[in-house]
Amino acid sequence: MLLSNMTDSVSGGVPFSVDFDSPEDYFIFIFQILFATTTVLVAGTVVIGISATRALRLQNRYIFMLNTSICDTLVGFSVYYLGLFDVQEGYPSRNGTYNVLPSLLGVNILTFLFAQFDRYFAVCHPFIYSRFITRHVVIGININCWVYSFAHLLARNVLPISKAMQLYVFSIVFFQIIVLTKMVMTIKLYAVARYQLEKDPPSAERESKKESLRIIIFVVISFLVLWCPSFVNILIRFVGGGGGLTSRNEATNLFAIMARFNALCTPSVYIWGSPALREAVMKTVWRRVCPRCKRRVGSSHGMSWK
Repeated sequence: MLLSNMTDSVSGGVPFSVDFDSPEDYFIFIFQILFATTTVLVAGTVVIGISATRALRLQNRYIFMLNTSICDTLVGFSVYYLGLFDVQEGYPSRNGTYNVLPSLLGVNILTFLFAQFDRYFAVCHPFIYSRFITRHVVIGININCWVYSFAHLLARNVLPISKAMQLYVFSIVFFQIIVLTKMVMTIKLYAVARYQLEKDPPSAERESKKESLRIIIFVVISFLVLWCPSFVNILIRFVGGGGGLTSRNEATNLFAIMARFNALCTPSVYIWGSPALREAVMKTVWRRVCPRCKRRVGSSHGMSWK
């Protein structure tokens, strides 16, 4: 009774995601809190580190990192609702957000795809890249990822349910094309990093290119690993004529949790793979929060490539 009253008072009528009847319920609830907090802290520090460091903001690859990290930070905040309360997005929806919060993950999907093409042309066609792919073009591409995702979301919410379902199925097919393109581009980028760059003479520019390729390859691979189970389950449920696994809500949906875990994995890979970003994060965030954090965790090399 006490938990029931607390639920009504805290969530305004929306119950918690679990009933607190077993140790597993407490584990799920605590896990969602820790996951949301960790994601906000890690992705948020990447946003602050890039935004506050001019040398990083001037590089196209860090603009893509900034865009995905902003999205990941918002995903972390969304877990405080999707993970703690009884929410079911999709069709049918229960206490949902009209798919606004899940659509944040869609922004990352498009951003990763464009980031792969950006790295490919930057390494394989540097003269064309430096001439046409300016900083303003990259910023425009990132903004377009948000515009397209939420324009698609708006159309799904205003159309009749039958048309919205057709658009939803179309988005699944479109997502499948993107996944296949990502896989092809990942293999291509790996080949570029493995063979083409090895032929270049040792230089700071070559190391910077290898670093950027290594980051995007790891990010996309982790994305595919974490997203594919959810994608396959959606295909089975909505395209295969039934079946698939269902869950009580978003907090107990293992596939949704794996997909959202990408919001923590991606900024972690950024920090791990970029010494310049590690230094920026330490300088702008952690050394100010913790004055004792004086140890330098990464050098500032690899910041001269646009």
